Amino acid sequence: MKVISMVPSWTETLLCAGVNVVGRTRFCLHPKDKAANAKNVGGTKDISWEKVRDLQADFLLLDREENTKEMAENSPIENLVSHIREIEDIPPFLTTLGERLQNDLLLNYSDRWQKVAERKITSRSLANIPGIKEWITPLKDTCEQFVYLIWRDPWMCVSSNTFIGSVFHHLGLSGYHWSNEEKYPQIDVNDFDRNKTLLLCSTEPYPFHRKKDILKELGFSCAIIDGEPYSWFGYRSLLFLEENGS
Repeated sequence: MKVISMVPSWTETLLCAGVNVVGRTRFCLHPKDKAANAKNVGGTKDISWEKVRDLQADFLLLDREENTKEMAENSPIENLVSHIREIEDIPPFLTTLGERLQNDLLLNYSDRWQKVAERKITSRSLANIPGIKEWITPLKDTCEQFVYLIWRDPWMCVSSNTFIGSVFHHLGLSGYHWSNEEKYPQIDVNDFDRNKTLLLCSTEPYPFHRKKDILKELGFSCAIIDGEPYSWFGYRSLLFLEENGS
């Protein structure tokens, strides 16, 4: 079967499982050697329906948070839509995909995700957060919480009621994660105690690694963290949690 995937996480997962992905977004980067063979049909919020029709795929793969409602409503071909809010949402959807595509590897991924979801969670310290790429300023002994930043000007962060928050929970770090009712709230970093708060600056979507001097001047404990294993909810985050899970 031929699939067009407009979800970078699913594109990587399908390609790793040997699925024939014929169309993708311009943000579908992994795995590089295989993703390059699929035709770019747009972005996560925009799509060329002409290119979709030309590919004659069996179905279009979307996600409720990654893509727009209009993409599902206007699709000229069958579409399958995921809604991944937490780790527990992944196994059943992978089972659906595996059965739809008759793919044993996807079913295997589903079983492995289920084991991750059922794993007993133990706590870990802020000093042992997996995925840290670089400490911009040292971790203070007085730190009691962290804020996961995804944007600057304005400052925006990720709350605990997201897939990223679910990953931190399964890593034993939920007790430290600053929470808000909004999933991706705009914040003022000056509202946080500089002695008690660690700023985790994600590698995506904002290029924090280019703003190290600005981050140092803020006066917080601060680190650059690899955002992909925390937000790419398919095969990439599975390997990450299997390696680093509690």
